[in-house]
Amino acid sequence: MEIWPAIDLRHGKPVRLRQGDYDQQTTFGDDPVEFAKRWQDAGAKCLHLVDLDAARGDDPTANRDAVGRIVEATGLPCQMGGGVRDEETIAALIKVGVSRLVVGSRACKEPEWFTTMCDRYPGKLAAGIDARDGLVATQGWLETSDVSAIELAKKLREATANIAAIIYTDIARDGMMQGPNFDGLAQMAGATDIPLVASGGVTTYEDVQKLVEMKMPAAIIGRSLYDGVMELEKVLEIASRA
Repeated sequence: MEIWPAIDLRHGKPVRLRQGDYDQQTTFGDDPVEFAKRWQDAGAKCLHLVDLDAARGDDPTANRDAVGRIVEATGLPCQMGGGVRDEETIAALIKVGVSRLVVGSRACKEPEWFTTMCDRYPGKLAAGIDARDGLVATQGWLETSDVSAIELAKKLREATANIAAIIYTDIARDGMMQGPNFDGLAQMAGATDIPLVASGGVTTYEDVQKLVEMKMPAAIIGRSLYDGVMELEKVLEIASRA
């Protein structure tokens, strides 16, 4: 199972939000490259980056320099989400060196556009499906739609074979250190054959082990690493048992 340590960026700094609430922010130093190198030194083979400024409609280029520095400093495959809502942004971030982009709000609101982009950039785009009570949330989690997360996943698969993955986040679990929504992940995994990435709430080594047992292809881990609840080296060792 792949492990993607998360680096959330705001104003060029590494931060974490509690349940996606911009008013409940913890800042972890000034230089995100420091954290990227820390995870790499611990054995990380890939990184998950989130542009929190762009996610809620602020300056979409505010963190681009930081992203470029992370890619250059580590040489690791980097997956990035947050505010990826047009082809110009897709092209710009691919040019910076990002390996895979996560499209959330627009993929949910305009699936036809997203699947067209998937066909134009095969294997480069993943759908970021964030759910609150099983319904899709968009605009940096500020809005909840009436669209079922599972039905959206099925619709995307029917439209294209070139979608790279689904990054599935249960908002209620993100940053709360309470464990993932395993039932929701199992339902999503059973809905399509799109590779699924578990995100939100992965807190303990037992959580990681259960995801391995579920044969989850990948997981994103954030706050538990920053808070020292888990050590990345041990997480990677458990994940390698799959």
